[in-house]
Amino acid sequence: MNTPVVPRPDTTSGRFIALDALRGLAIALMILVNTPGSWSHVYAPLLHAPWHGFTFADLVFPMFLFAVGAAMAFSMAKATPTAAVFGKIAKRTLLLFGCGLFLHWFPFSQSLTELRIPGVLQRIALCYGLAALLLLYLKPRPLLWVAVLLPLLYWGLLWQFSLQHPYELSGNAVQRFDLWLLGSAHLYQGFGAAFDPEGLLSTLPAVSSVLVGYLVATALRQMDKASSVLWLLRWGLALCLFGLFWHLLWPINKPLWSGSYVVFSSGLILLLLAAMVWWMDVRQRQTLQPLVVYGSNPLFIYMLSWLWASAASQLIRFSYGGQTISLYQFGFDSLNVLLPAKLASLVFALLHVLLFWGLSYWLYQRRIFIKL
Repeated sequence: MNTPVVPRPDTTSGRFIALDALRGLAIALMILVNTPGSWSHVYAPLLHAPWHGFTFADLVFPMFLFAVGAAMAFSMAKATPTAAVFGKIAKRTLLLFGCGLFLHWFPFSQSLTELRIPGVLQRIALCYGLAALLLLYLKPRPLLWVAVLLPLLYWGLLWQFSLQHPYELSGNAVQRFDLWLLGSAHLYQGFGAAFDPEGLLSTLPAVSSVLVGYLVATALRQMDKASSVLWLLRWGLALCLFGLFWHLLWPINKPLWSGSYVVFSSGLILLLLAAMVWWMDVRQRQTLQPLVVYGSNPLFIYMLSWLWASAASQLIRFSYGGQTISLYQFGFDSLNVLLPAKLASLVFALLHVLLFWGLSYWLYQRRIFIKL
């Protein structure tokens, strides 16, 4: 297999290869977290915190939203508020939202009256659309204030419209708004009650995660790459410490996308990005270049991994050992014969990461970039 042809990093251009690699890392981690061999056998860091708290898995989604914002710093650098630009933003937002609904419906065995409406791609769509509109009218400094004010506005709404306990599952403002607008049948049921971790109201602070990515990428374009590492380290450490302090007042909580979660996760992403910039853009090391390939078709690869997992677990079934078993279960069981259950589940997920990197590589080599 030939070495992927990727742009060679340098210390003079405004393009940071580490930002492209970060997007690829987000996709790889999404697949790793979403496709364990068995949800009953998963190492704790790869599971989301049940409510308050933070795990490694809780970093993945804000990392992807950060990458969306960082990409917008380049794709929308010269965008102006014209009818054509509004049309492109609306089209992409609707396509992303529609693709999310399609993933929830596939393989078409679920009634539309019970179809979950919010979701990962749906949140990305709304965050992209709202952030894009803001970028058309605001310069970086006002955008920074918007990124700060959105979680604060959301904090106030939680206190104003929640029933007694704004940070608990039952009766919080996010749940109440989604129940009023969408109904319980169209929400996620995995918490033992109708509550969606990608709820509409909690999209407000999630937009800040996109804006942070945009603001950081915009700032990096103005910097020398060597000095940018120290800048990222300082801001990353400051945000992590502030997020931990805010946690005392507003618990870090991914399902609610709390302000402390936005700040803390953003700080961790900046620290990670600092290490990647130092390695890839300053020292010009090539070992992380496969992540650039992984990030070249992010939404397509994410969707395909979801469709494959759904088909392998629900559609592709056969008789084995006197019983009907899915291809997904067969793959895990085969690994579990040789490995302990949790390790087999992890290896199963890692094999999926490798599988979809191979597809990403194939597309990259042929310069096929599928965009919505």
